[in-house]
Amino acid sequence: MPTYAKTKEALSKLTPEQYRVTQQSGTEMPGTGPLLHNKEPGIYVDIVSGEPLFASSDKYESGCGWPSFTKPIEPANVAELSDASHGMIRTEVRSKHGDSHLGHVFPDGPRDRGGLRYCINSASLRFVHRDDMKAAGYGDYLDQVEDVR
Repeated sequence: MPTYAKTKEALSKLTPEQYRVTQQSGTEMPGTGPLLHNKEPGIYVDIVSGEPLFASSDKYESGCGWPSFTKPIEPANVAELSDASHGMIRTEVRSKHGDSHLGHVFPDGPRDRGGLRYCINSASLRFVHRDDMKAAGYGDYLDQVEDVR
């Protein structure tokens, strides 16, 4: 089983925006993330630790301005915390091993797919295309990735 962790080397490779979002609990501007309109098959992993977070088959267009998913690909890799910042109570989601701020989860997702919307910053994610998953060490997740094109 792979080991996922936050390392100084991984942090040194982050862009200023990726660092601000993942390490300082920032939020990218809506509609600006490079993965927002990605429709390729694959998985989304933590930009810092590489731990698997979401599958393309669970991604959907919510209209909120950030990539949205109905569920994590590996629930144990996503921690949920109460967030009372900005004058509201929300549920923050962070990667378990990398401790990266990912975004928030809301109860307004598609009812037929569980009712949740994981609203995630592109800056916290790295996309691994289905064709590259096995070579990159994510072959165990191939059966959870459908061709969504």
